[in-house]
Parts: sequence; C-alpha cells; structure tokens
Amino acid sequence: MAKPQEKVSFGQRLKQIGMVFSFTAKRDKWFVPLAAAAVLIPLALAVVAVMFWGWFWLPIGILVALLALLIVLNLRSNTAMMSAAEGQPGAAASIMESMRGDWRVTPAISSTTQMDMVHLVIGRPGVILLAEGNPHRVRGLLGQEKRRLAKVIGTAPIFDYMIGQGENELPVRKLRMTLMRLPRNLSGKDVNALDKRLKALSARPQMPKGAIPKNMRPPGFRGAGRQR
Repeated sequence: MAKPQEKVSFGQRLKQIGMVFSFTAKRDKWFVPLAAAAVLIPLALAVVAVMFWGWFWLPIGILVALLALLIVLNLRSNTAMMSAAEGQPGAAASIMESMRGDWRVTPAISSTTQMDMVHLVIGRPGVILLAEGNPHRVRGLLGQEKRRLAKVIGTAPIFDYMIGQGENELPVRKLRMTLMRLPRNLSGKDVNALDKRLKALSARPQMPKGAIPKNMRPPGFRGAGRQR
C-alpha cells in the first residue's frame, strides 16, 4: 500500500514560499519590481474604491494583491529554475518528472562516464528520447536506443530531442512547452501497454560472459571442453 502523503503545516508552507522567493530574487532582476507592482497596483485601486464605495473593497484588494503576487512568483520562479538548470546533467529528466500529466520517465537508460545520457519518456504522444551531453558522443547513444526500442514499440511514434543551446538543439526552458504541443497519438490504455513492454525489455536478463557457474548449469551439462 502507498504511504499517505504527509501534510505540510502552514509554517512549513510559508518557509517553502520564502525559499522560492529568495531563489527567484537572486536570479531574476525583474522579479522584485514585478512582485512590487503586483501588490501595489491592486492595493492602490482598493484604496480608491474604499474612498468612493466604502471599506468593503479593502479585503478584496488585499486578496487580489496576494493572488497577483503568487502568479508572478510562480511564473518568474519557473523561468529562474529553467535558467539554473541549463547545462546541468540530468536536468531534462528532472523537469519531466515534475510535469503534470501521465509522463512515465526513466532517467539515463543509456549513459557514459563523461555524463552523456539518454532519458526515456513514455506519454500520450508516444515514446520520447531526451539526449544530454556532448553532441558527438551522445548521438551514438541516441541512435542505439532508437534501434533497440523500435523492435518493441510497434506503431507508436518515437520522438528524439538533443538538449542544449547549440544549433538544432532544444533548450531546457523550452522542453515543457515543446512536449505539451506534441499530438496525443496514444490512449491511456496504449500508454500502459507500451510502458509494460518497455519495462519488460529493460528487465530482460542477459547471458553472462565466460564459464557458466555450477549452480546455474542445467542437468546433464558438461561444458564445451568436456564433451565426448
């Protein structure tokens, strides 16, 4: 059984918002001016409304100001996080894991010691491969994974993207929007079936190299060197 999610107290929630606020303010020079405008403009309009129509408009102005501040914080913090993630190994997989919707993410299904990696994503558009690292090295990994997956995905579409800032590469900050714009080619049932096939492919054991251990030999097995 899945463990129930722990409830976050009001104090912890405020602490989290404060951390996001500080993080965004350090990386986005426009955040503080925009946040100030989001608060001051509704409050100023509320004061004017109070002068003409009474105190009823003051709590409404405060609520509108808080809502506007949260909207600005959400938008600008996402932009700041995307900028901070640029060039970080595994950033594409982390972003996909935080996306809303039915996205099945398997980070680094293929990788090298130089931190080149290919991530697998299964969703309504189909099969998506995200490659990160040195373009010359990671393209080989990407081609290898496409050939391997093509044997089991059937008619499901396969998309591949090279993550980076170079020519014909997809920046991390545009990853979410790009994938959300892909056509929905599969149903939820198709996604489940495809996910099971690919998990079975990854879990398939490989024959060990060298001599077969004695405890794994079938009855009557004598080995190539002892056959008569």
